[in-house]
Amino acid sequence: MASFLDRLTKGLSKTRAVLNMDVGDLVRGRRPLEASDLESVEEALLAADLGVPAVQEAIEVLKIRSGEIKDGGAPAMRAILRGEIQKALARPSVTPFTATPWVVFVVGVNGAGKTTTIGKLAQNWQAEGRKVLVVAADTFRAAAAEQLQVWAERTGAPFHRGAEGADPSSVVTDGLRLARARGLDAVLVDTAGRLHTKDNLMAELAKMSRVAGREVPGAPHETLLVLDATVGSNGLAQGREFAKAGGVTGLVLTKLDGTAKGGVAVAVVRELGVPIRYVGVGETAEDLLPFDAAAFAEGLVG
Repeated sequence: MASFLDRLTKGLSKTRAVLNMDVGDLVRGRRPLEASDLESVEEALLAADLGVPAVQEAIEVLKIRSGEIKDGGAPAMRAILRGEIQKALARPSVTPFTATPWVVFVVGVNGAGKTTTIGKLAQNWQAEGRKVLVVAADTFRAAAAEQLQVWAERTGAPFHRGAEGADPSSVVTDGLRLARARGLDAVLVDTAGRLHTKDNLMAELAKMSRVAGREVPGAPHETLLVLDATVGSNGLAQGREFAKAGGVTGLVLTKLDGTAKGGVAVAVVRELGVPIRYVGVGETAEDLLPFDAAAFAEGLVG
């Protein structure tokens, strides 16, 4: 099986191609970078969707450390960019499974890969020997529950859903009581992905959090926001709304293998102030990877 770094590097290949400008030309002649050189680097970083604030900071660092690039050439420039990206992505994260059951709410707009992410997490955690309950609390979209049930059956994880149109909070309550009665290790809760009325969404997520906390102290222990990397920085507006609504503690960035905008990871962490917990770089459960800032920076820059 391919290593973590191999899979991440392959998944980020389209973004890396954008960033792989011929820096050899920029540093040929062993001279400090000039304004026109920095413009080329800036354009490449913006094209990869790192976001304007992060790109401006990176360019300032390249200016300050221009002497290192003069002496070290292209490898020195890549090393500086890797370091800046890693620093921008490093955020403290919760330690999972410190409570039983470990309750995770998964939020995000429909189509971002929320249901698939839950299925992959369930499969990976079950493979580690953890007993996981999958709860379909999106009672407004029947197809979401059916898709989740397929994943649950495939992985051998127990599954709980409510009637169509049922109160999502009651579905969560029943699911958590079931998990406690069976002594399960973790509960993954799918939530509604609609943004049609933000006030309703915020009220619903807040209510679900309150009832979860009554059933299991400290729950939800994580609220993961799933973002589709292929939409790049356009996904930030959605992210802001969910972050406000659901007390997001971590991010899942999906479909990195299909985008040249993988730099959006830097933009969303900077904007939302929470760590990336997982990245999706392919279709299989093995392609949902725990996030590693150093490996990601290496996969992005090369």
